[in-house]
Amino acid sequence: MSIAGLVSVRKAISKINPKQAREMSERPLQIALYSSHPDGYRAMEDFFLGELSPARRRASNATLVRKPVGTEAGGYDLVVHDGTVAAPMHAVLFEAWRPALFIERALDTHPDLGVALAKNFPRFRRPFVDRVIKRTCRENTLFSLATALPDVIPNIFELPWAVAEFASDTAFLTMNQIRMAFLIAAASDRAVGYTEQKSEIATVIGSAFGWRALARQLVGKVPFGGGLLGKAAVAYAGTKVLGLSLERFYRIGYNYSREERDRLYADAFRQGKQVAFKILSRLRPDVAERFATDASRAQTVDVPAQGNRSYGSY
Repeated sequence: MSIAGLVSVRKAISKINPKQAREMSERPLQIALYSSHPDGYRAMEDFFLGELSPARRRASNATLVRKPVGTEAGGYDLVVHDGTVAAPMHAVLFEAWRPALFIERALDTHPDLGVALAKNFPRFRRPFVDRVIKRTCRENTLFSLATALPDVIPNIFELPWAVAEFASDTAFLTMNQIRMAFLIAAASDRAVGYTEQKSEIATVIGSAFGWRALARQLVGKVPFGGGLLGKAAVAYAGTKVLGLSLERFYRIGYNYSREERDRLYADAFRQGKQVAFKILSRLRPDVAERFATDASRAQTVDVPAQGNRSYGSY
């Protein structure tokens, strides 16, 4: 671990303030419910509150309000109807037999409410965390490809920070993973912050240089630039294993075993190669085409050996 690398990571970490994730989780929620029948209101209330104890309901920052049919829903964060009334403006349809679809609709319609919904209502928690992990994995994969191909400049809306601000992949990936850790903790109704999550943050920082070493090894090992996919897949897999480990730790209090993490990593590495190739096909179709015409370069990057990986624990 070089001094320059540590300085770069420290500078990147200084850009992340856990206050934002904390404020999103503490945001009060006002939710308006619309139905033409008492059973409809009860079904929606049971969906939101069914997994909460009475004490947890009292401590919640969320309020469910039964709105009479025909009244306005101005001022509410989320408006829900069960299809038995004319849909109010910006309302999300709730169908009791398809709760997963409702969750997806609500998160799609109100992405800014994701942390608060997940914290207050456990049914939203895993779907939202999965979205955070998926987005962070894609951002880190995109960054790894962009820094390996200097003439590729991703759209500013695709990455949370400008590429030029970072001295290395390690700095960006580490910072983005810490940001992910804050969001997952906030959504899981856990304490958020560098002190509160010191073990988790230490794991992110400690493992970052191991992932960088693996990426460099793969780039040098595969000729003609084929190691780009392996390098990006390492960024994807490392981020996904970390995210899934954090979700499990906050949900049940302990981490995956080494064998379980090895299996997760192998699956994520293969998935990461596919994601990287799709991104590369959009950013640099000429480079992607070269990989596609030689499958041995694009698809046969082996999963790094178990002994080369360091996951850490918390």
